[in-house]
Amino acid sequence: MRLLLIEDNPNIASFIEKGLKEQSYAVDIASDGKEGFYLATTNNYSLIILDIMIPFINGVDLCKELRSSKITTPILMLTAKDDSDDIIVGLDSGADDYMTKPFVLKELLARIRALTRRNQLESTTIGFKDLEIDIVKKSVKRADENIELTSKEFAILELLMQNQNQTISDSMIIESVWDMNYANASNLVKVYIYRLRNKIDKNYDVKYIHTIKNIGYTLQ
Repeated sequence: MRLLLIEDNPNIASFIEKGLKEQSYAVDIASDGKEGFYLATTNNYSLIILDIMIPFINGVDLCKELRSSKITTPILMLTAKDDSDDIIVGLDSGADDYMTKPFVLKELLARIRALTRRNQLESTTIGFKDLEIDIVKKSVKRADENIELTSKEFAILELLMQNQNQTISDSMIIESVWDMNYANASNLVKVYIYRLRNKIDKNYDVKYIHTIKNIGYTLQ
């Protein structure tokens, strides 16, 4: 899952980034409103964490601009002001939730899980023939047999499951699972696809994960 963090304080940004990466989120960071707007309107994110007090375009105005640009990504707004009027202004600008600084990382992670779940179907499972994943429990079954996957393997499989019978390129996998500038990520994709095949397909006659030469991968 790929998140965008728009925060100009490097210490806070580093703290949040570290906590998110430990939970296997991919994180892009913008330090001002202009950069945040560019990234939010250029890439696909599961959630945007937006500080109110940022340079060039403040968080409230940026939130309004994103909503005017038809960006429906859930937005969690961060504010140093625990004032009800400021909170109301933030929510009225289009934010889905807010947190006041300082905050506990566990609460931030809980808010992220809650917001991202709102965009998912009521059912937490995705099925493909006899393969099923639970996106909340992070569990995988094929033909009712449990399959153990690492967090990155699960993230790639989830992407393939969400785009069944469509070709997913290396760059799409990199952007969804790893950080934007992750070194040698293309080689890592090949390694993880190989591992996934060993776990998902190896023991079965019918293979689900296919390579489309020079394009990417598909689940079909």
